[in-house]
Amino acid sequence: MAAVLGLQCIRCGARYPADHYAHDCPACRPVVRSNLTVIYDDSLRKPRPKPAEGASRGLWRYGDVLPVAEADGVSLGEGGSPLHRLSRAGEAVGLPNLFAKDETRNPTWSFKDRLACMAVSAAKQAGAKVIVSSSSGNAGAAAAAYAAKAGLPCVVFTFKGTSGPMVTQMRGYGAQVVAVEEKRDRWRFMEHAVREFGWFPTSPFFGPVVGSNPFGIEGYKTLAYEVVEQLGWKVPDWCILPVCYGDALVGMWRGFEDMMAFGWTDRMPRMVAAEVYGSVGAALANGSDAPADMPKTFDTVAVSIGATQGTYQALDIVRRSQGVAITVGNDDMMRWQQILAAREGLYVEPSSAAGLVAVEQLARTGRLGKGETVVSLLTASGLKDPAATARTQGELISVPSDFAKAAAILKASHIFPND
Repeated sequence: MAAVLGLQCIRCGARYPADHYAHDCPACRPVVRSNLTVIYDDSLRKPRPKPAEGASRGLWRYGDVLPVAEADGVSLGEGGSPLHRLSRAGEAVGLPNLFAKDETRNPTWSFKDRLACMAVSAAKQAGAKVIVSSSSGNAGAAAAAYAAKAGLPCVVFTFKGTSGPMVTQMRGYGAQVVAVEEKRDRWRFMEHAVREFGWFPTSPFFGPVVGSNPFGIEGYKTLAYEVVEQLGWKVPDWCILPVCYGDALVGMWRGFEDMMAFGWTDRMPRMVAAEVYGSVGAALANGSDAPADMPKTFDTVAVSIGATQGTYQALDIVRRSQGVAITVGNDDMMRWQQILAAREGLYVEPSSAAGLVAVEQLARTGRLGKGETVVSLLTASGLKDPAATARTQGELISVPSDFAKAAAILKASHIFPND
């Protein structure tokens, strides 16, 4: 493990003790609420050898640059997810080097397992008694699973209308799930539990949101390490992520920064935020440090990234990387969900498809060069919210037992060829 010195404000650099993980930066609050990030002893970012070829795969392959030792970690076998070349989808948008990092292969079928692994490991190390999360699905399921592995109680505050399979998954892991009337109410209850009872938060729990637990975000650094190693130690030109609060965006960026310091790589990628309501994009356009709370003009199918207000941490990474924020809509996300499933064999939740919508928009405008390497993050499995897919599929073809009548129906449906 790396030696943790404390926490530091992403925006102004002010330093705080390591137990400040449930707070934002008070110095920045008058302008914009800013999240904190873990800082390490200077020895972390010195040149070091790359991981050995024979070493085990997964998140803990990089355990010596994480804030918790593998021996103290709470693990379910997370990380080591495949990087797929999207040959047919890439051909459709004119990008032969289009790849997808498939996080559906994690233990609870989403990228949130990396965050939960590191957050719950830090919680157990700190002697926490209860894990608490505010979640519409993926984060809560991951927190519940890793809390169960750690032998800790877990409470998840969600809202009425959350996808049924996700709630079932959370409860299946033994979490106490509480559904509130209004989405923002969950933060009030969770903040009371954190402040009054000392419960350990893995997710945001006050507004305006700054991001998730800083120790948890460190788990996302491993996404960058894995992508670069899977590309033969080459940095992609673009990394495109579905973004709600930007936890994975900042985590991956920190991973790319680490590798520059380690001597593993010699450049940084551009980062793209695919968002629903355009908060980060608006802040980029007007030069503000405070992403606005945007009007909710429609109900999104991408529940996992359905926040109307972005964060400073997401805005900062897009700016620093000379990247861009792209606004995505329901029809395009559902279309790309179908393309990925039917052409690449990858069934992902609608939020995951947001990254490919952004790829298409950027390719169409010429922002992505044909020879550039582009990696899109597939955040979670389509089985998290199958009802969204089912609504687009129409009626199931049904046939009688009489073969002749059934064959006629199948011919009319173009399943059996006509004579």
